[in-house]
Amino acid sequence: AQHRANQAKFQKKPSEVHKRVLRNAARAKMMKKGLVHKGDGKDVDHKMGTGAGNGSGNLRVQSAHANRSFHRTKTSKAIRGT
Repeated sequence: AQHRANQAKFQKKPSEVHKRVLRNAARAKMMKKGLVHKGDGKDVDHKMGTGAGNGSGNLRVQSAHANRSFHRTKTSKAIRGT
């Protein structure tokens, strides 16, 4: 119960709300182009990170597995998005 309360508090932070707005806008942009559909198991990936914007050069469609499985450490040698 405490974890859920902390999670809800975290998701209400203005910085997290802003990131969510950017992610949702990116998904909507790709849906409008017809590249993704509701329930298709695809994620819209920000190549250079969400903070780099939603320009078409920064967005690509990936499987949810590929987008969520790359290493997120500073010292990782894994190449993202290959």
